[in-house]
Amino acid sequence: MSTKKCIVVVCVVILLLVAVVNVNGKRGRGKTRSKNKIQIGLPITGKYRDPESDQYYNHNDGAKIIMASHFDYEYVLGHKIIFVCVARGDPRPQITWFKDGVELYYHYNHHFEVHEWKLGVDRIKSKLEIDPGTQMDAGVYECSADNNYSIDRRSFKTDFSIAFES
Repeated sequence: MSTKKCIVVVCVVILLLVAVVNVNGKRGRGKTRSKNKIQIGLPITGKYRDPESDQYYNHNDGAKIIMASHFDYEYVLGHKIIFVCVARGDPRPQITWFKDGVELYYHYNHHFEVHEWKLGVDRIKSKLEIDPGTQMDAGVYECSADNNYSIDRRSFKTDFSIAFES
């Protein structure tokens, strides 16, 4: 790899790291984010202006989400909410879940669980379960798959409905 390409790759990695680190220097733990700063996660793929960026983001071994839950999801209050995300890559990607732009940590919320399955050497399946679904669970959820080569993400918009018994 030429020196110019190495510099471009290093610059892209630094920009990605800066984007991930919040004001406190902790990844994804920012509590000061407002809802109006949420970016709906679309896959980070496509054509880029320079070939180095295109090669980085579209790397053959990069993380790619190959299956995900439906974008718009309406749940019934008190019922279980389930989101699924399957990704592939070499090395096998890691999947991280977010709600309204903030990373979900298991110890912050006791009514959700994340289950993961390693599928072969290059795939991973992750399932987020929220039980029971409350009004506070409405929002935008995102699964992010990343490995050494690239990042891919999908978003799921949720809102609730009330079931009336007849």
